[in-house]
Amino acid sequence: QVQLVESGGTSVQAGGSLRLSCTTSGTIFSRNDMGWYRQAPGKRRELVASVTSGNSTAYADSVKGRFTISRDNAKNTVYLQMNSLKAEDTAVYYCNANSPTIWGRRQYWGQGTQVTVSS
Repeated sequence: QVQLVESGGTSVQAGGSLRLSCTTSGTIFSRNDMGWYRQAPGKRRELVASVTSGNSTAYADSVKGRFTISRDNAKNTVYLQMNSLKAEDTAVYYCNANSPTIWGRRQYWGQGTQVTVSS
């Protein structure tokens, strides 16, 4: 059974920092492309940052220069370091795994972790 468990979400003041973690099980983590998405109330879920199995990263324009995604294959964990947080970063943050299987690629999601930034 595949599981993604996020942690690290909390309330923080604008300008502060947080680090989110997502630990996975049930897949060969090193082969996964991993991503962090977020969804604010009344808005669509959006991709925030991604890291491929080859460690290539990509970011939404709104977070470039402030957020950093990284992975530790030995710990089956992907991180999202968030600095200079703004009120508009408030959302539920979801971890995503795009995993190769014998049936093709499969998408898996965590349960989400709430990040609230107060101005």
